[in-house]
Amino acid sequence: MQQPQNNKYQINGIQQVGIGVNNLVETFNWYNKYKGFNILVFDDVANAQLMTKYTGNSLEQRRALLSLNLNGGGGLEIWQFTKRKPLSQKSPFLWGSLGINALILKTNTKTAQSYEQDLNGNWLVLEPTTDKKNTNSGVAGVVIGVSNMEKALTFYRQLFKLKITSDKTITGNEFHTIPGGNEQFRKVELCSTNENPGGFGTLYGKYKLVLLECLTAKRTKIYEDRYWGDLGYIHLCFDVFNLENLKSTAANVGYHFTVDSANSFNMGAAAGRFAYLDDPDGTLIELVETHKVPICKPLNLYYNLRGDNGNKPVPNRLIKALAIHKKRKLKK
Repeated sequence: MQQPQNNKYQINGIQQVGIGVNNLVETFNWYNKYKGFNILVFDDVANAQLMTKYTGNSLEQRRALLSLNLNGGGGLEIWQFTKRKPLSQKSPFLWGSLGINALILKTNTKTAQSYEQDLNGNWLVLEPTTDKKNTNSGVAGVVIGVSNMEKALTFYRQLFKLKITSDKTITGNEFHTIPGGNEQFRKVELCSTNENPGGFGTLYGKYKLVLLECLTAKRTKIYEDRYWGDLGYIHLCFDVFNLENLKSTAANVGYHFTVDSANSFNMGAAAGRFAYLDDPDGTLIELVETHKVPICKPLNLYYNLRGDNGNKPVPNRLIKALAIHKKRKLKK
């Protein structure tokens, strides 16, 4: 496998996974109550000006919020159009469909790996954790359906510095409770290798990607003929230090940013630079270089992550201070 020529960037972890919904408040409250995503980092209404490539060349307004679970793991960006009814998948979802199939969440249940659905029918994979203190944690990974495993492995290993921990052929039993799960699949698990993440990487923790290629039936794209922001898992977002070098690395191996905010964006009280690129099957990958995060807005207290500061871990006391943004429930 060809190695990137420029290696001077860092993936701090999965920052969040985007979920397109038609019931933003209810979705936040469900994940808050049942999965511990009770830290509301921002709640913002704005036009998605840079995303028209993925919204039919139409400028769409959306409401988006970011919720975290302080037990660890990535967050959720819950996203809803304000002036357009989001569409559901045109054909029935089948396991291994091209795109994000499921979130992986950690739980201290003693049962084996299990599968369930959220209030919108999105699939969740619950994996046991050895941490006895925490009932649930944030996003520990995602399951992604791919059409060509070798191409997908090249993409994710080259750009995100992941290593293969498992490569198996699965038939029937493991996925039998999920629509389309009785086919034969190649299942490859990749895990993060960064032992010293900066920014909020100590909160995000280690993560894994599970790539699924259906070997016995054709799978279609989950977002075929639909918009980013329509119902389902819309993107996987990585927290990055030195996004410019990642952009150069991606270009060197044939992948190019499709969206780039270039300097800085504001999303409520948070700010940074974001970009998007497509994996070989068109699954949207978001990349965010965070510049500032609100710790206590009433006191005008923010944590600055610009420059070299972004390569250093955020102090634990500041991560714990995010508890000030804890929400019991959002009202309609």
